[in-house]
Amino acid sequence: MEITKQIIADIKALAFKNKKDNATFFRQVAAKPPGKVDEAFQKLHEEVFSEVNCLDCGNCCKSLGPKLNSTDIRRISGALRIKPSEFEQKYLRMDEDDDFVFSTMPCVFLAEDNTCKIYEDRPRACREYPHTDQRKMHQVLDITLKNMSTCPAVFEIVERLKKVKI
Repeated sequence: MEITKQIIADIKALAFKNKKDNATFFRQVAAKPPGKVDEAFQKLHEEVFSEVNCLDCGNCCKSLGPKLNSTDIRRISGALRIKPSEFEQKYLRMDEDDDFVFSTMPCVFLAEDNTCKIYEDRPRACREYPHTDQRKMHQVLDITLKNMSTCPAVFEIVERLKKVKI
């Protein structure tokens, strides 16, 4: 399946339509050997992201608020040449888990062409998103299931994973 503008536009509906089946599939994946799961995800991550340009979408930056840690705050505020406290006051809020997140969505640093104005200094959570190429995928299967409704690449990785024998 090619990731088209239509899939990007319909990603929430597509993920919702298959949510129950995907949850069942993820329970089956969780029962597989961790190393094999990591290997399958890594291979499919590389394959799909060789075909995808994230700038065609930007859904993550338009709808997900990454958690920022103190290192992120220091790095970004330094790049913006403002004090960390000023950065926190101007751009962040505390969420229900007492984590710093951006105060508005879409992200204030998202440009109209879906590029990131602070790309080199972006938060760790943004650097690691969508988390489909990390080790110990068993630990983030629940996040991966959720990310299917935001990221067409994650959706496609999972669709391809369903066709692979782990």
